[in-house]
Amino acid sequence: MKKFIGTGVALVTPFNADHSVDVTALTNIVAHVIEGGIEYLVVLGTTAESAVLTATEKQLVVDTIVKANNKRLPIILGVGGNNTEAVVNELKTANLEHVDAVLSVSPFYNKPTQEGIYQHFKAIAEASPKPIVLYNVPGRTASNMLPETVIRLANDFENIIAVKEAAGDIVQAMRLIQNAPKDFLVISGDDMITLPMVFAGGAGVISVIGQGYPKEFSEMVRLGLAGKVTEANKLHYKIMPSIDYIFEEGNPAGIKAVFEKLELSTATVRLPLVEASQALKEKLHTFTDQLNS
Repeated sequence: MKKFIGTGVALVTPFNADHSVDVTALTNIVAHVIEGGIEYLVVLGTTAESAVLTATEKQLVVDTIVKANNKRLPIILGVGGNNTEAVVNELKTANLEHVDAVLSVSPFYNKPTQEGIYQHFKAIAEASPKPIVLYNVPGRTASNMLPETVIRLANDFENIIAVKEAAGDIVQAMRLIQNAPKDFLVISGDDMITLPMVFAGGAGVISVIGQGYPKEFSEMVRLGLAGKVTEANKLHYKIMPSIDYIFEEGNPAGIKAVFEKLELSTATVRLPLVEASQALKEKLHTFTDQLNS
């Protein structure tokens, strides 16, 4: 699945001041990241605040991105949850015509065993008409999908093509890269360790910061994939402070503050999240000015 090598971005859902979905801003953000050189789009992931969107709003977000993209880049759609039967039903009934793959998060809150995680994704793999990217993010799910489980799934199901690995553990990522089947993609889900993962053999990233600064971040990843260590590291260290900043008060409050500075959207988020503080906004605004100077 070479189309998912490089930089994908987990798109935000921009809101108007009244908290309705801002279709114009979302259209402009899609244009911003495509013009910035990213390789694919990820829709309705965690960064999209999908947990607080209605079914109607989710469809609006998908339709808006599909239209704005106009078949230019591959699209991965977030379809996951902690109710296996509900996820399976969604995969069987959803219109996935314009989707190239689905991103499915490891079950959260239930805290299943590794066997439970395997059986969950087995059911999803058997139901999905599209390739599957597993998503391991222990900081949100309260359970870690271990490399042995990922590799078992990758070996057992041809349509499980990749994992978005967001444990923030470079050693765990390296074990995945070392032992995964040929052509299985290990994708970073952590902006800060994307480049080390690429140098270790990873396929790239599904990024948050990459949508704010797509030109710089996607070029860093391409340089890393090409083995141009010095040039890639230079960009990494240039961007690195902003990665700390955008997660300082939670995601996507930070990246939305970047978009506010870029005049692409408001910084509005929905409860229980709150907008970035003025102090954080000032740091991100200053960084953005310096990066673009």
